[in-house]
Amino acid sequence: MRNIRLWLLAVLILSIPAAAFAQLGVAITTAPPALPVYDQPVAPADGYLWTPGYWAYGDQGYFWVPGTWVMAPAIGLLWTPGYWGWGGNAYAWNGGYWGPNVGFYGGINYGYGYGGNGYQGGYWNHGAFYYNRSVNNVNITNIHNVYNKTVINTTTFNHVSYNGGNGGTRARPTAREQSVSRERHIPATAPQTQHQLAAGRNHELLASVNHGRPAIAATAKPAEFSGHGVVAARQAGAPYKATENKATATRTNENKATENKAAAARLNENKAAANKATAIRNNENKAAAIRAAAAHSNENNAAATRAAAARTNVNKAPANKAAENRAVRSNVARPQPQSNKPTITHAQPAPRPAMTAHTQPAPRQQSAPRPQAAPRSQSAPRTETAARAQPAPHPVREAPKAEERPRK
Repeated sequence: MRNIRLWLLAVLILSIPAAAFAQLGVAITTAPPALPVYDQPVAPADGYLWTPGYWAYGDQGYFWVPGTWVMAPAIGLLWTPGYWGWGGNAYAWNGGYWGPNVGFYGGINYGYGYGGNGYQGGYWNHGAFYYNRSVNNVNITNIHNVYNKTVINTTTFNHVSYNGGNGGTRARPTAREQSVSRERHIPATAPQTQHQLAAGRNHELLASVNHGRPAIAATAKPAEFSGHGVVAARQAGAPYKATENKATATRTNENKATENKAAAARLNENKAAANKATAIRNNENKAAAIRAAAAHSNENNAAATRAAAARTNVNKAPANKAAENRAVRSNVARPQPQSNKPTITHAQPAPRPAMTAHTQPAPRQQSAPRPQAAPRSQSAPRTETAARAQPAPHPVREAPKAEERPRK
């Protein structure tokens, strides 16, 4: 059951396209040093596969990444080493990968099963890896899946570490290796990546320091650079060419200076563009704020005007009503012109005729001799109207009382 789960995991990993793991790194005009001569440490346990050492490139030039034993990411997977290849104007690194078959690795003779073509160090069988003891350092006390098969190496063993260019191997991928390159692969595992990073931080592994003969040529496990599992190189693979590395370092410094200058120029341009954009945004924000403030002020002024007008109308309404009431009262109090029609004036009380009688002076009897006044006796019925409508100061219009009429 465990083997089935592991196999399913391997199938899942292999479903990732190989193009996702194409690793083309830095381009260098100077070839890497030759591969050092070293012994393989003992395999630490069953399931570990050998990954050969190689020269990597960093800020200070080439440095050695020791060969080491690593656990395969899944059952059935094999490691295809990376290699340096000449691209016409520089050397470029082609990263290694895991897959069900070993592909092209530049025809580089890394040793210990990697003779330049394929892998003769072992194979997978029913979930277990079998080690070829003729090319691997395996302790049969701890590992029982072993066999012996003599490997005939047809590749010239000259410790060359790169393909193409001046002095490199001339190998080309076979039809089978081309087919393998189109399979689905996965890149180096996390322990392998950590192993390379640790090597890049180790000053003793710089080619300019060890001159092609690193003190740590191989380890039993990834990133373990001390202890009994560490193996030093017996010798350099070829004489170290310090002058070329120095020239490379000079060009690297020049490239860095150029890159730094270009980066500074881009940074200044970006800053200028950012400042300009910020200024534009600030001006736009200010203009928008001014427009908004003006609009808000106009709205407030309009609202204040409407409110004032409303208050004025509210205040005027009682005043107008009071003025109207005063006008009505004034019209009622103002005397009305006399008319022949009987009118009822609410302002004059009924008892006024009695008061009129008392206000008549006695000498009015002198008007009796007027002969023409006799017929006016008929107008006596108007006394009621005159008493109600006419004020007291008009007694001359009243008919003499009956008892005051002259006797015949």
